[in-house]
Amino acid sequence: MKFICDSAAFSKACMNVQRTVSSKSTIPSIEGILIEALSDSLKLTGYDLEVGSQTFIPAEVQENGSVILNARNLCDILRMVPDDTVSIESDERNICKIISGDVQYSIIGTSADEYPDVPEVSGGFPVVINQALLKDMIRKTIFSVSTSERNPVHCGVRFEIGEGKIVLVAVDGARLAVRREDIDYTGEDVAFVVPAKTLGEVMKLSDNDEGFCSISVGRRHICFEIGEYRIISRLLEGNFIDYKAAIPISATTKIIAPTRRVIECVERTALIITDRSSPVRCTIENGVMKFSSVTSIGTANDKMPAEIEGKDLEIGFNSKFVLDALKATESDEVRIELNSPSQPILFLPIDGDKFLFLVLPVRI
Repeated sequence: MKFICDSAAFSKACMNVQRTVSSKSTIPSIEGILIEALSDSLKLTGYDLEVGSQTFIPAEVQENGSVILNARNLCDILRMVPDDTVSIESDERNICKIISGDVQYSIIGTSADEYPDVPEVSGGFPVVINQALLKDMIRKTIFSVSTSERNPVHCGVRFEIGEGKIVLVAVDGARLAVRREDIDYTGEDVAFVVPAKTLGEVMKLSDNDEGFCSISVGRRHICFEIGEYRIISRLLEGNFIDYKAAIPISATTKIIAPTRRVIECVERTALIITDRSSPVRCTIENGVMKFSSVTSIGTANDKMPAEIEGKDLEIGFNSKFVLDALKATESDEVRIELNSPSQPILFLPIDGDKFLFLVLPVRI
């Protein structure tokens, strides 16, 4: 194998692919990047047996071939090369010469034959969605993904795609995030759960607001095509919670309030909270929302006016969970619906149903 390519483009591609390379494994080959020199391009692959990424970059290929190079070593070298171009040549023993300007390295590689097969995803009706929109939907749900392995299916975001609609759902046992959008889709209804790690990679690569992402779903794997990159991932299996049953269908207390003002009140009141289990208390009465907290440090109090309809109420909540929900709304005003101190708090848009955030209360 022998080729010459642009140093910056090669370095950027390797840095992106490296994120799906296993950092520590009993299989040495998956700690590396598979480099395949084709007729006029390089194909780069990183795969940790759960999620993989692939991309192509232009290259002047003088001899076709392939090799696996340790991802960390390769990225460190490419980051420091002095010239605009870099050449790599490997021999039959997989010894690779890396040359750029006056700098030369000789690195021991691994045979490409030892690299695991990356799953091929085929079948199904492809879903095409704007990159910026998909990134926004992921960002507004991924914070509610569970980090507990007790029920692995909740360690990802559920996608529900049907006639002209896409819905993303995440739940962790104490909160729920739902994000909806209209899309151009006429295929069959599908539902699947994508690991949070995979979606983190999708977000990082979705940097073209005008570009599109194509999603292909197989029986056990999914593929996201974003620009020059492909992200291939296993899907999570298991019974996802019936989240719709957890959403109250009515409310006895309804509030419309400026989102930024509510965020500021919660943040100020939570400043003295050092124990995550300590709640912020909110008293809703006479057109005013009163926030307070009591800890070993002392007490904090704040209040703000709001449009309130229905019964007076006092409720406690985890400040981080509520702040995550409020910040994800990204709207000037938010609708808050409640029923009792022991029932969920809902955060909704003033109009429509593009998002729904639910937070369970904390006993006070």
